[in-house]
Amino acid sequence: MQSYDVIILGAGGAGLFCAATAGQRGRRVLLIDHAEKPGKKILISGGGRCNFTNLGCAPDRFLSQNPHFAKSALRQYTQTDFIDMVDRHGIDWHEKTLGQLFCDGSSRQIVAMLMAECTKGGVEVRLSQPVTSVTHADGRYQVNGAFQAPSLVIATGGPSIPKMGATGFAYDLARQFGLGVVQPRPALVPFTLGPDDIMFRELSGVATDTVARIGKRAFREASLFTHKGLSGPAILQISSYWRPGDAVTLDLLPDLPGDWLIDAKGRAPRMHLKSALSLNLPKRLAEALSNRLDPGRELGNLPDKTLRAIARDLSAWEVRPTGTEGFAKAEVTVGGIDTADLDSRSMGAKSMPGLFAIGEAVDVTGWLGGYNFQWAWSSGWVAGNAV
Repeated sequence: MQSYDVIILGAGGAGLFCAATAGQRGRRVLLIDHAEKPGKKILISGGGRCNFTNLGCAPDRFLSQNPHFAKSALRQYTQTDFIDMVDRHGIDWHEKTLGQLFCDGSSRQIVAMLMAECTKGGVEVRLSQPVTSVTHADGRYQVNGAFQAPSLVIATGGPSIPKMGATGFAYDLARQFGLGVVQPRPALVPFTLGPDDIMFRELSGVATDTVARIGKRAFREASLFTHKGLSGPAILQISSYWRPGDAVTLDLLPDLPGDWLIDAKGRAPRMHLKSALSLNLPKRLAEALSNRLDPGRELGNLPDKTLRAIARDLSAWEVRPTGTEGFAKAEVTVGGIDTADLDSRSMGAKSMPGLFAIGEAVDVTGWLGGYNFQWAWSSGWVAGNAV
């Protein structure tokens, strides 16, 4: 049986970064993954350009049953630290909206960088290697009856995007060693709508600037109407906070005041609602909304009270999703290995010496826009320095 200082299960972002960090500390590291190549989720992220972090990364942009858990790791290894590494490797990048950082070139550059860092640390990488058994005896973890180490890191992610090989393996392993699991659910995922919202499905392909809101939580970005329901950045963001039965409120005209239709009537009383909406919304959406709200009267023939009510409807258009498109289309998972059973300073299990859990496997989920990658780097770095 081959012996190591640490065995890391999962060659995604968190596992690769943890392996490189530990290896460069002089630890003998084995990194195992059932996939045929490392960093598969990295490769498809950001439209192939990898939204690798966010300038605005802060603990309040993460969901967890313990909202304070992520603070330690994010403080120990920051977005600036990762940007410095990217710069050292000569990878050009640019900022898009809301602090999101992308490679100028390809996501492959980030994977190549992580693999180079692993090589620098002497990490042994075994791909196409399914994990069939993990046991613990005499202070050592044994994997597949062939490898052993005093430290084991669970970095196998969550069940989102199963076509990439994602599974709930991390949760099974956590339970095996007595760790709790917060019920996982899809996050950063499109909504499905029922027959009552058929209007939206007829608008498939139309996108518009919106504020999507559930309770006090709101995100302003684009919403995209699909043949199944709603998607786009604003919808994906709010989906992480959605529970079955919740209504989602859309402000379809976030920049306009409540009396904008009254002002429009004063300027052009013969204008129809459809024309007024078309000045501020995509044409197909304006037409669908005007057909629903008022069938063709001129603004001058509508009382101010009616115009205010229409404006209110447009600023708080309520939809009730029938569900989401599930883990198949979810970018990440909310829930996972319970942070109550982990030390936030090291990502180590409190009750199981030598066991660690990092990345998406843990009940810490970031907003859309590079936050989940930063959690992978931060949690991976912390564990890599603790093993």
